[in-house]
Amino acid sequence: MNELTKAVVELEHESVPEMVRNELDAGIPVEEIIEKCRQGMEMVGEKFSNGEYYLPELIMAGELFNSVIEIIRPVLTGDKTSTLGKIVLATVKDDIHDIGKNVFKGFAEASGFDVCDLGVDVAPEAIVDAISNEKPDIVALSCLLTSAFDSIEKTITTIKKAGVRDQVKIIIGGAPVSGELKEWAGADAATRSAAEGVQLCKKLLNE
Repeated sequence: MNELTKAVVELEHESVPEMVRNELDAGIPVEEIIEKCRQGMEMVGEKFSNGEYYLPELIMAGELFNSVIEIIRPVLTGDKTSTLGKIVLATVKDDIHDIGKNVFKGFAEASGFDVCDLGVDVAPEAIVDAISNEKPDIVALSCLLTSAFDSIEKTITTIKKAGVRDQVKIIIGGAPVSGELKEWAGADAATRSAAEGVQLCKKLLNE
């Protein structure tokens, strides 16, 4: 395991930003730095799943990853002559979790997407408004609570009723989502992994 990945896994809040800056100064490609951090975040997720880490550690890891994105964002925007596409991102109504959403946002921006983040507990109507105003290619809906599954379905139904469903691809993400939920709710893709989510978004753009 490389030193940066290890520092992310061990939630070293002072070391990680310094290491990221040092790697940028050394001319290491941004994508490579992001990948090291992604591997660390993945291992944090595994530790959470097997009971080694708890919610506070998960929140700390999310904040740590956000600090990395803040450091590399100027480099990303400076390098970027064009975007892959635009994503409207939101945690659905009745769910206030934002760690997974924020990690996905970081990966998506690092990959060249323009992301409009609507936040958490977002009403279906607000997402429809964002589709009209932002003209995104993709709508990404995040959910960590199974009790918010109805909100995912309601959001997609509201998008259909507004007549804008054919303007966007819809991806749903979060620990409890599944292929079955995707089919039931009427989404185009589903994932439990932020990194895989970005790959699926790229794929959706090409369909």
